[in-house]
Amino acid sequence: MSRLRAALDPKSIAVIGASDNPNKVGGRPVHFLGKFGFTGKIYPINPTRPEIQGHRSYASLADLPEAPEMVIVAVAGDNAIAAVEDCAAAGVKVAVVMASGFGEVDQHAGKAKERRMVEAAHKAGMRIVGPNSQGLANFGTGAIASFSTMFVDMEPVAPNARGHVAMLSQSGALSTVPVGFLRQRGIAVRHTHATGNDSDITVGELACAVAEDPEVKLMLLYLESIPDKTYLEELAAIALDRDLPIIALKSGRTDAGKAAAQSHTGALANEDRVVDAFFEHHGIWRAPDMRGLVEATELYLKGWKPQGRRLVAISNSGAVCVLTADAATQVGMPMAKLAPETDAKLKSILPSFATTTNPIDLTAALLSNSALFGDILPVIAKDPAADAFLIGVPVAGPGYDVPAFSRDTAAFGQQTGKPVVVSATQPSVAQVFAANGTSVFPTEVEAVSALHQFLAHHELMAKARARREVNRPSDVLTAASAETLMLNEADSLRLLSSRGVAVVSHRLCLSRSEAVAAFTLIGGPVVVKGCSADIAHKSELGLVRLGVTSADATGDIYTEMEQIIAKAGARFDGVIVAAMAGGRREMMIGAHRDPVFGPVVVVGDGGKYVEVFRDTKLLLPPFAADEVRAALQTLRIAPLFAGVRGETPMDIDALADMVVRVGELMRDPSARIASVDLNPVMLGSVGQGCVVVDAVVFHDV
Repeated sequence: MSRLRAALDPKSIAVIGASDNPNKVGGRPVHFLGKFGFTGKIYPINPTRPEIQGHRSYASLADLPEAPEMVIVAVAGDNAIAAVEDCAAAGVKVAVVMASGFGEVDQHAGKAKERRMVEAAHKAGMRIVGPNSQGLANFGTGAIASFSTMFVDMEPVAPNARGHVAMLSQSGALSTVPVGFLRQRGIAVRHTHATGNDSDITVGELACAVAEDPEVKLMLLYLESIPDKTYLEELAAIALDRDLPIIALKSGRTDAGKAAAQSHTGALANEDRVVDAFFEHHGIWRAPDMRGLVEATELYLKGWKPQGRRLVAISNSGAVCVLTADAATQVGMPMAKLAPETDAKLKSILPSFATTTNPIDLTAALLSNSALFGDILPVIAKDPAADAFLIGVPVAGPGYDVPAFSRDTAAFGQQTGKPVVVSATQPSVAQVFAANGTSVFPTEVEAVSALHQFLAHHELMAKARARREVNRPSDVLTAASAETLMLNEADSLRLLSSRGVAVVSHRLCLSRSEAVAAFTLIGGPVVVKGCSADIAHKSELGLVRLGVTSADATGDIYTEMEQIIAKAGARFDGVIVAAMAGGRREMMIGAHRDPVFGPVVVVGDGGKYVEVFRDTKLLLPPFAADEVRAALQTLRIAPLFAGVRGETPMDIDALADMVVRVGELMRDPSARIASVDLNPVMLGSVGQGCVVVDAVVFHDV
């Protein structure tokens, strides 16, 4: 933890505003430092008391025998600002500012106060956590610079049991609520940090430092805003190198949520689908809610190295078998098809009324023969199709040898090294399985959900790691410049064609005679469109005519469109005469430079209703064609690509190649492309390719 060491493992901590009352903000850190075994020096600062909680108290920072590495600022308002300035002058390395009432409540005066603190700190080489921070807590070192109530009833644990989970949050409450959930499952948390307003040290930068702790095996994040991607990208790279999974709960999915986040942390809202694409690109799993953030934690800590996501389910209830199959199908986990020899061996062990195909229904036979689990699990373990296992025990009591079931399940997990979970509703049954180290969930749906997350996240990280190895970093423009210029359609098509993007056969005509000649050259019917760099939406002005069938009509339309453009006061760049491009489906490809995340590409169902149905998928370049094909399969229209009712499949390989080329264009700094709108892109059958029919490109001035 060389980076931000003084924030995570300080050798000395002072508390400005320290209190003798451990239930006050200034008293909690002093109490927690002693309680959780902090071995460094503790300096309470309070001019009204000579001693605080057994420690000598000092009147001011200047009275200390040394400059503490960390100072907790537990005073409010302008007093906090003055305290930070004193810390900077004294040579403090890190100040944790707990005071609120800054940028989270006032975007102007509050933010100005934050800047004042940060500027004073940086001049002296000091860093700030907060303001509006609940504090930092490193249970690995005992450095608990926090006032969280959650820690009041927590008991210290032995050094070898201080947990392997790190929780980092921009919210105070959400830095500790997950800790409570995990404690209920007997899981200790090593780090839990709340960065508050992120005025200086952001949650991303702190997470990079925490990720260097070799004892951290899983990182959880709660984010309300992502004003800068730099540290999150670095964090993702560190995590992939360490094989450290990151699960992020990013709030503000809805307009109401974004507004609430703004009032909470003074945060900037991020476009939610771009956040999804960013996390996916970097191998970070996005949790939908608090339960999704923590429910699979146990599985991540098992050290499993899964090879696939095919599931085998075993239960003494046919209903649980069916419900498990339903739940697995809904999340895309295939039920493994067991080998014929596996089925034959199971038939030789189980009674004739049991089901030996997956899911395996042991029925009530388990009541009369408690050895069934131990007999069949080794058989299933040898089947190469089985990647993960769910054992459902909805009912067990007198007559059932639950301890034997538990021992056999634990031995099975150790033998295979593959993920094994149990669903058991009865607490008495669940406790027996848990005591042997097996992950237990109340229902099969929750068990499948956790397994799905763990396995799908493993695959996501593998894809991100492979992508990073193939694509070397390059200089990429992030936000579009303040001023952009729209290319006319002819120039847009010319640019795309120069980058290998197939565009419709067309001619830009600058006179009536050229338009007539273009019709003859292309052959009717044709499309005739007015061309102006001042007009983005041509149809609204009558500047698009479809199915023109004669040269004379083409010439007449040229004259008419020239007049329409002149009347609109726009530049006249000519008239485009284009072939009538056919295809099976109108698709769209768009791209823009997000101010935080950089180039973003979107592909999906096109046509005039694209903004209504929004059947699209976002990708962050660089990406490969197979990633585009996978993205296309997530669309609602995906079943159409394979062809229905005897239709031939569509040429999604050609479409994927086109999307990759657009991504490459967006990443090229020399092109300075701000946005691209290709709609429609006509997608043909296999072998027919796809072609851009209409294009609007903006570039930086």
